[in-house]
Order: sequence, then C-alpha cells, then structure tokens
Amino acid sequence: MANTKTGAKNSKIKNHSPTLFQRNDGIPFDSSLFENININKSAVERRAGTLTKRRSVKKEWQAAWLLKAITCIDLTTLAGDDTKSNVHRLCAKAKSPVRADLLEAMEMKEANIQVGAVCVYHNLITEAKAALTGSAIPIAAVSTGFPAGQIDLADKLRQIEKSVAAGAKEIDIVISRGLVIQSKWKELYDEVAACRKACGEAHLKTILATGEIPTYTKVAKASWVSMMAGSDFIKTSTGKESVNATIPVSLVMIRAIRAYHELTGFKVGFKPAGGIRKAKQALAWLILIKEELGNDWLTPHLFRFGASSLLGDIERQLEHFVTGNYSAAYRHPMA
Repeated sequence: MANTKTGAKNSKIKNHSPTLFQRNDGIPFDSSLFENININKSAVERRAGTLTKRRSVKKEWQAAWLLKAITCIDLTTLAGDDTKSNVHRLCAKAKSPVRADLLEAMEMKEANIQVGAVCVYHNLITEAKAALTGSAIPIAAVSTGFPAGQIDLADKLRQIEKSVAAGAKEIDIVISRGLVIQSKWKELYDEVAACRKACGEAHLKTILATGEIPTYTKVAKASWVSMMAGSDFIKTSTGKESVNATIPVSLVMIRAIRAYHELTGFKVGFKPAGGIRKAKQALAWLILIKEELGNDWLTPHLFRFGASSLLGDIERQLEHFVTGNYSAAYRHPMA
C-alpha cells in the first residue's frame, strides 16, 4: 500500500522498552522517514471495502464487542448551544452509559462499564469536572482554535495551558492544514511539538482534519510528522468538516501508527471522529483495529471513538440482544 524508506541508521531509534501505555516521547524530525511514502489509493479503498464483508460478529459476541466499544467512546458535546445542564447530563450518561437492567441481564452489572472520556469546550471543563467528581473518567478539551485552527501559535499554546490548568487530562488539538497542503513538514513538526510541551502531563490527541487534506499520501505524511512530534493519539477529524472519519483514511493512519511502532517501540493511539452514529460502524472500526494493530490497541488507552449519538444506537442494539425487540430512542436518555 505504501513505500516507506526507513534505513538501517534509524533502527537505533528503538533503544528503549516502553510499557504498554507509555506516552509517545516523539523523535527528532527526520524527513527521510516519510518522504518516499506514496499511498496507492485504489489498494487502500479495495482493502477497506472488504473489511465488513469478510468479518461478521453476531449474538453474544456482538454484544461483547459493543460493550467494548462503549469503553472507547469519547462522549462529546461540541455545540454552540452547550450549557451547564447539557454537560451535567452528558457526564451522568458517561458514568452510567447502559441501563442497569440491560447490564444485569447480560451479567455485566459489576463490570463498571464507563466511557473513555468526556470531551467539551474549554469553558465547560469546570462543569464537567464537578459532574465527574468521584469518577476516573478523564476530561478531554478541544483546543488550538478548534475546529479551523486559524489562530497564531502563541494563542494555541495559551489555550492548551488554560485547559490543562482547568482540569483537562487530554487535549485535542487541530493542526494547521495549510502546512500539510504546502508540505511544510518541519513547520508542522515544530507546531505539534510545541503543543505537546504545552500539554505537560496531559495527553495530546492531534486532529488531522483529513477531510481537508487532498490526498492519502499527505494524510500518511501528516500522521508521521504528528507522531514524530510527540502526539499520543492521532485523530481523523473535528467532526465539523464536510467529510469526517472514513475506513479508508483510517486505514492509512493506522498503517502509519504500525510503522511508527515498529520503528520506535511507541504505541500511538488512534481516534476516528465525526459521522460515527451506528453500532454497525463501531464494529467495523473495532475489526479494523484488531486486524491491523492487534489486541493491544483494543483499549481506551490506545483507541477512541469521537461520538455523541453513537452510544444511543449501541444501547438500542444491546436491548435487542437482551429482549429480542428494538426500543424507541427515548428509552435511552442523553444518547
């Protein structure tokens, strides 16, 4: 699918023994690691097109996979009409994402099923923090002029620092897409590295906004540069572009993650976001992760869905598994 030049000299980069969830420290900028990447668009789309046709998950196995999917959701509200009450309801759902009667019927009541994180705008971090008191669910905040990213770097860094100070444990940044379009890779590296430094102990999730990147080759190169600069996750989209997460673009990014891990030993996380609303879609991404990266990535430490309405459909599917009937959406509040 891609031709990547690494070279024997780069084998020296892999000189540590990272733990399963160790943060990505990044590596020095080296364009030779990605400059010869050339993605075969037809091959990517052909591989992506076979994914759900070759795999089928049914009955109790499907229910188990859907419960796994819930634990990997960044339950998100990023609307202009967000209020304190919206965020409190979202956090209540994050702590109890599946009705107790359904969990009891599946003998999963003691499994402590919760979402991976709650994602909000900066000004609602304090509300989310209050609503999540007593919970281990982290708060993710979007930053750096989300969603367009069209502010200067100094303002981006100040936004990150303010969100971390307010209590965000994860920061979702947006890259300057113009740097990708113009192939200004060193400038992109410096921008992401500066954001990583501003995050401190908070984890950095870098949004490529792939719907605004013209080719799969540039998506792959932007993935490499973002990981080299220290991103803990790379993420497809803001959810605000006309085209958001797709299986083909996810495959390109996941292959870059795999190659980066082979080179450095660091496991970088992956987050598709935008337009993922159905349980069937969630299963397709879980299958993709399992086949391309393996079971180590099937954990909220290394895989997340950015979603707001996905949880509702998953809960409906779980009710169908338990009762044999599909329920109305209103039976699953704040879905």
